[in-house]
Amino acid sequence: MVATILLSILTLSLLILLHELGHFYFAKKFGVNVEEFGMFLPPRIWGKKIGETIYSINWIPFGGFVKMQGEDDNNQKEPRSFASKPIWQRAVIIAAGVVSFWLISVVILSGVFMSGAVEAVDDNDPAANARVQIISVVADSPAFSAGIKTGDIVKSVRVGGEITPVDRVAQVQEAAADFGGREMILEIERAGNVLEIGLVPRENPPAGEGAMGVGLMRTAQKSYSFFSAVGNGVAATWRMTVGVFDGWGQIIGRLVKKEGMPPGAELVGPIGIVGLMSDQAQMGWNYYLQFVAMISVYLAVLNALPIPALDGGRLIFLALEAIRRKPVSEKIEQSLTAVFYGLLMVLMLFVIVKDIIRLF
Repeated sequence: MVATILLSILTLSLLILLHELGHFYFAKKFGVNVEEFGMFLPPRIWGKKIGETIYSINWIPFGGFVKMQGEDDNNQKEPRSFASKPIWQRAVIIAAGVVSFWLISVVILSGVFMSGAVEAVDDNDPAANARVQIISVVADSPAFSAGIKTGDIVKSVRVGGEITPVDRVAQVQEAAADFGGREMILEIERAGNVLEIGLVPRENPPAGEGAMGVGLMRTAQKSYSFFSAVGNGVAATWRMTVGVFDGWGQIIGRLVKKEGMPPGAELVGPIGIVGLMSDQAQMGWNYYLQFVAMISVYLAVLNALPIPALDGGRLIFLALEAIRRKPVSEKIEQSLTAVFYGLLMVLMLFVIVKDIIRLF
């Protein structure tokens, strides 16, 4: 467990470091003086100056940063400062970090598709290695009380003396509906071990939860050639991106209507994300890498939002500069950035506290 948590923290840090590497690469390409490229966050443990740039390792084990000359002011007099570069070059430098997240997702998913991706398949798909997997467990449901976990594979269902091997979602759903109020024994595969778990499906379950209180998906492992894998990696990244906006839209719509969060939706911070990544790691590398790709897409979309303090907000300031033919007032830009940065920190603190409460 500790190993998977450390792996998750390092993976998140690597994602953010690669994001910063996008900024770094194009800053160097366009001749901006990069004063420091840091792994993790200050204070500094170690640093070495190579050329004009200090490459450092820092104490807070999360993410990284790029410090460019003239990044925080509009002084265009210094020819190698960020502020002195043409608007299009500054836009590329900023956007490169966001695009890096999407490229990371494409690369990860392409590798997964080549090695053999676990994909959702229809009950009618003739896949030879299909299996039924638990993808969610509702709190306080029969499945939750019985100890069923996300990622468990349902191998068979036993009621009385009759055992039914399972390879389709409908088989599990029909058994739960037919035997509501009676004990069922599920043969579960978890992390290579086979368990037998008993539960009693509800006869009149709450709307949207099902008799057992689980989400089910039929999955199969499929491998692809290089070009097909890359195409699928791009397509899957696109679907994830659309899915992020769709999910946010549903949440905002429900909150506006005062209906609360959608069932199963939770607001999580870094601690919660590490916990989810740790769960995926215990299910296997295939699941873990696909989840990392999804996190990378979420970070790309979040960072692209037109909010001061994020890369999307910085691009808005550049767009205004292009329209006005002069930079936005340095005081206004810094004030707006400080206000929104403070709001983001308050939100981050809120979700971290929720993550900690959820743990206990």
